Amino acid sequence: MPVQRSVTVFGGSGFVGRYVVARLASEGWIIRVAVRRPREANFLKPLGDVAQIVPIACNITSKEQVQRALQGSGAAINLVGILQSRGRQTFEGVHVQGARNIAEAAAAEGITRFVHISALGADETSRSHYARTKALAEKAIREVLPTAAILRPSVVFGPEDSFFNRFASMARFSPFLPLIGGGTTRFQPLYVGDLADVVLECLGKKDRAGQTYELGGPGIYSFKELMELILATIGRRRKLISIPWGLASFMGSFLEKLPNAPLTRDQVEQLKTDNVVSGQLPGLQDFEVEPHSVEVIIPTYLDRYRRHGRAAGRLSPGAG
Repeated sequence: MPVQRSVTVFGGSGFVGRYVVARLASEGWIIRVAVRRPREANFLKPLGDVAQIVPIACNITSKEQVQRALQGSGAAINLVGILQSRGRQTFEGVHVQGARNIAEAAAAEGITRFVHISALGADETSRSHYARTKALAEKAIREVLPTAAILRPSVVFGPEDSFFNRFASMARFSPFLPLIGGGTTRFQPLYVGDLADVVLECLGKKDRAGQTYELGGPGIYSFKELMELILATIGRRRKLISIPWGLASFMGSFLEKLPNAPLTRDQVEQLKTDNVVSGQLPGLQDFEVEPHSVEVIIPTYLDRYRRHGRAAGRLSPGAG
């Protein structure tokens, strides 16, 4: 019989995962962190008591490994996702087949508490491979495990994020920041700590089962407004240059070949659609979470991108 206060967190060593694991540990859960390279998850162990957090090897594209990772667990969380298909790590394999493997194994173990992180913009008809496979993953889960709670966050931000950090870092060396498609795409950034709180509430409350939630933070910003906010926060003056869609896609065709690609054609396609909640599904307001705004949080970790680092204090927006 599964231990009801035990949970397997797939992808628990990632950006969102470390916050989810920390919240789970503080609530007394016994946590298995299922990742491809367990050694890289050892940094999570101090977040809990001795033996409370145990990294284990698991590739979610392997049914056998997923089954072993879930044996004896009372709940499951899937945080695994990729931004680019490369080699064996494909959108279909990771997003769709991986999610199906976890749902099927959970059902076989009698696990009904399952939280899956999807994404705003998940759409089976999208021209974006990322968005399309995110939607297909949701469909696969619903077919196998109807009790799953599915969360669709907008861009998630926090100290280790790959959005604000990427552009703040770029602003240190580049004389300009790019505005893909003119910078009109709208976002509703969600603080990673708020997302982690939502995950825990989904595990703890039965009325969350079987629901799909669209999660956005308290503010909506255009891409251009976010670039301006980054520059004001780090006290640097840089030009904002509009990059037409066609040129951006052309650039992506070359940049996507680089390690940690700064831009791909699929990401350009994603940027053609606003990343904000539709209002047609329940959202953050349905949870006992007080949302944190971008303006409050990002100064706490982008200060290292100021001209003289953290010691410089807050500079005026025109400095640099």
